Amino acid sequence: METTKQKGDLAEKRAISFLEDKNYTIVETNFYAKKLGEIDIIATKNQTFHFIEVKSANDYETAVNNITPSKLSKLKRSIDFFIQTKKISSAYCIDVIIVTPTQIEYLENITM
Repeated sequence: METTKQKGDLAEKRAISFLEDKNYTIVETNFYAKKLGEIDIIATKNQTFHFIEVKSANDYETAVNNITPSKLSKLKRSIDFFIQTKKISSAYCIDVIIVTPTQIEYLENITM
């Protein structure tokens, strides 16, 4: 039986393959912003940074419901830290990839 971490790692690998198939360049994975939080995937395409949260579950609805205001707030603080630390001045957006056993759904430029 897989652990939660193993399931999450597998979902992130599937998400990375999905992005690479769509010509995204993976910049970094699992960027840990001190005590602020973690960014699952940082990618670029067409000079835009994409900060991507990966959520997995047995069904779409469960995964989507795990994207909480608290999680988005931590993600935003982590993104701000990344941008300041790396001195990024490019455009960016926040995306979510939902991974279920049968599909991958990419939600681009979600609002907070």
